[in-house]
Amino acid sequence: MEVAVGGRMAASILTLLLLSSWCLMVASGFRQRGIEREEEEEAHGLRGRFLLARARTVARTDAGEIRVVSRYRSKSEPCPMHIGFVQMEPNSLVVPQYIDANLVVFVHRGEVKVGWIHKDELVERKLRRGDVNVIPAGSTFYIVNTHRGDRSQMICSIDATQSMGPSSHQSFFIGGGMNPTSVLAGFDTNTLTAAFNVTAEELEGMMQSQRGGAIVYMSGESSERPDLNDNNDDSAWTKQKLVDYLLGKVDKNKAGIGEPVGALHAYNLYDNEPSYQNSFGWTTAIDEDDYSPLRSTGVGVYLVNLTAGSMLAPHMNPMATEYGVMLRGSGTIQVVFPNGSNAMNAEVSEGDVFWIPQYFPFCQIASTGAPMEFVGFTTSSRRNHPQFLIGASSVLRSMRGRELAAAFRISEERLERLVKAQRESVILPIRHHQQPEEDEEEEEVLKLKRGVFA
Repeated sequence: MEVAVGGRMAASILTLLLLSSWCLMVASGFRQRGIEREEEEEAHGLRGRFLLARARTVARTDAGEIRVVSRYRSKSEPCPMHIGFVQMEPNSLVVPQYIDANLVVFVHRGEVKVGWIHKDELVERKLRRGDVNVIPAGSTFYIVNTHRGDRSQMICSIDATQSMGPSSHQSFFIGGGMNPTSVLAGFDTNTLTAAFNVTAEELEGMMQSQRGGAIVYMSGESSERPDLNDNNDDSAWTKQKLVDYLLGKVDKNKAGIGEPVGALHAYNLYDNEPSYQNSFGWTTAIDEDDYSPLRSTGVGVYLVNLTAGSMLAPHMNPMATEYGVMLRGSGTIQVVFPNGSNAMNAEVSEGDVFWIPQYFPFCQIASTGAPMEFVGFTTSSRRNHPQFLIGASSVLRSMRGRELAAAFRISEERLERLVKAQRESVILPIRHHQQPEEDEEEEEVLKLKRGVFA
């Protein structure tokens, strides 16, 4: 009997323990979901759910910094696009590396030289303001601010679909030393000395010298600015030899090579004809047909300039999600939910990053004080066909007729007047209601009639 009672008591205690554990797990789950919801709300802020949180710094030295803006992941989009910002001081270098993501680079300010491996050869290109250039995932590259007086700034899309971890991308540094650590450091000394055909002393000199971080000064200075009087010819020779080995450089005179390796050119968004232009602004969009390197990335690029007090008409993108970065000016972005309610009506200014889901209607409106300019990336490199909802070349204008009139429950005549009231397309002026010419003529007739029958 005592055994049975003891068994029942043990069973009861076990049940209580399991119940307590389950309650803790449920409470922990609710708390975790609450934390995630708070983090999401904090990221969205009160300004709008389609404005991305401030950039996080992934690398910072005296020679420059790299920041990344990341969108929260979702089941429908587990690998969203990330937006990177690279700022470099004059005569600085982004250390040679490769990453597990495609980069589409837009030069916002200054001039840079980009070197990358293309078909087993080193390619170098000088880029200036407005240039777009593609660095494929897995291609070793470096970036140099060639100007000795001005900073350079670049904005880039980071396609993380091939990324190995939860972060926006993973860097594999080729050049480096103590900071950043080169991936070569993971091999043992015997392997490296044999591979390079150098002595252990030479190897140690080049593998432990760099302590400046991911962005360093080209003059040989690290971000810590070592003693400029330290002239070690052997060390300098070894570093140069390492760079030549790693990037595939050879002595062109000895090899009998004349001109540098030919490579794909950059595409300048300011130099080419806009995709659309009127008195109120212009817009340029490029895809894989305009610039073939985009094909491998699956990314498109656009640039929009709105005069003060104008808007990019309400429209939607049926092909892709859009990401944008405010370059100058200020204004408002409005986004609409599928149910017709307002999803966001937020003010934006220089440096803000926004994103627009595929199919969601939206518009950008420039403030009356100054022009508004923004650059952006789309998640498709194919030709985009934005559907404008209002304006002279809009869906409503094309579909006007009995069916659309019945949908709005108005007469065809009234619908005709409404959809034809706006004579501009794509980029529209912001102003009070203006009667079209035919309505003005009708008004004049009414005035004459009033005068006759007064």
